[in-house]
Amino acid sequence: MSPLPAQAAGGASGSYGTKTPYAPQQNARTYQRAPKGFVPVFTEYVSRHGSRAATSDEDGELILQLWDKAESEGELTRAGAEFGPQVRSLLAAMEKVGYGNLSGRGKREIQGTAARMAQRLPRLFARIAQDSEPIDVVSSGQGRAVDSGALFASALADTDPALTPLIGPARTDPDLLYFHKSAGGAAYRDYLAHDQRLATTLKSVTDQPATHRAARDILKRIFTSAFVRRISDGEFASIGSEVDAAQAVYNLYSIAPAMTDEGTWHLARYLAPRDAWFAYLSDAEDFYEKGPGFADSDITYKMADVLLDDFFKRAEAKRDGTSDLGAELRFTHAEEIIPLAALMRLPGSTKPVTTTQPYTYTDNPWRGGSVAPMAANIQWDVFRKGDTSLVRMLYNEKETAFKAGCAPVAKGSAFYDLDELERCFGRTKS
Repeated sequence: MSPLPAQAAGGASGSYGTKTPYAPQQNARTYQRAPKGFVPVFTEYVSRHGSRAATSDEDGELILQLWDKAESEGELTRAGAEFGPQVRSLLAAMEKVGYGNLSGRGKREIQGTAARMAQRLPRLFARIAQDSEPIDVVSSGQGRAVDSGALFASALADTDPALTPLIGPARTDPDLLYFHKSAGGAAYRDYLAHDQRLATTLKSVTDQPATHRAARDILKRIFTSAFVRRISDGEFASIGSEVDAAQAVYNLYSIAPAMTDEGTWHLARYLAPRDAWFAYLSDAEDFYEKGPGFADSDITYKMADVLLDDFFKRAEAKRDGTSDLGAELRFTHAEEIIPLAALMRLPGSTKPVTTTQPYTYTDNPWRGGSVAPMAANIQWDVFRKGDTSLVRMLYNEKETAFKAGCAPVAKGSAFYDLDELERCFGRTKS
């Protein structure tokens, strides 16, 4: 596998993979207007939770064991002397937030997406308030997803207090929104645990000279060359290898932007642009384990059909007059957003690979930071005129075309007839 080209890597700065903080991808003033006579009648949404603290202190503890050893022996670089206190400060901040919990930035991300939804659809939410249509909030049941749902609902209600009594009690549905761990994900979990091709591919991605070079480059910014050689030679194997140590530094670097409300950490100084190799390794793992994966298999994303099916059922029920819901709001995780994006062939998730032409940044557009950043979201807005229902999709708040083969109502339009989407996705009317 060829080394990561600098132009493809985009540099270390910003190479955070799926830990990339959220930013809306389109200016609200540039959305298309619905075709004449069509009015919004329903919106449905699925969102990843907002930015969070790391799920454990494992990376920090690993690298600090090496750092403490090097400090006691005078084997730190000048920059490295500042690394340990930075990491300890970051770990303390994450412990205070609670490992795995939403950070201040994550809370603001979720509240911002709610406020912008209301701003995009003022007529819809005025109608919901006027007609007392329920708003359903459902999550995976995991803490950060539950919290994201509550924050979103509260921020939505802040835009119009009349919505408050319409927001139903939050409920959980792990089969729908934590499917990778539910009964529907059994075959998928078996694939992760036992598929030899997957294991071989991931090993070939990670265990190559470029990985070891990048690892040593990172560690040499913290430790003296002599100490890095000792790590590489396995002297500290009980703590971790050179790759383990560099991976820990990268993981701390990539989680730090999520914690900007809690403090400031200058971890980017320990990663040069070429060290974006570790971002590539992170993306490669997500690509093969959750994303488009191998061209001859849909095991990584087939289970997301339960969520896509729910999108269709909700839109169809609104069209058919069998539902009075005004909005359906779902909160989940990267493990659900990434497969759904692959199943729907959303931008960046259209190109699976083969064993002979593996995933690289050079020739594949998939990037965790754009496919499923923190607070990533997919939204369908339903507009109606007479007996016709149109759907507009937003992906991270950007008007997004449905997959190839689905025809919009006019060339270049963001609006699709629901009947056409049913045809395109192989559904029959209920």
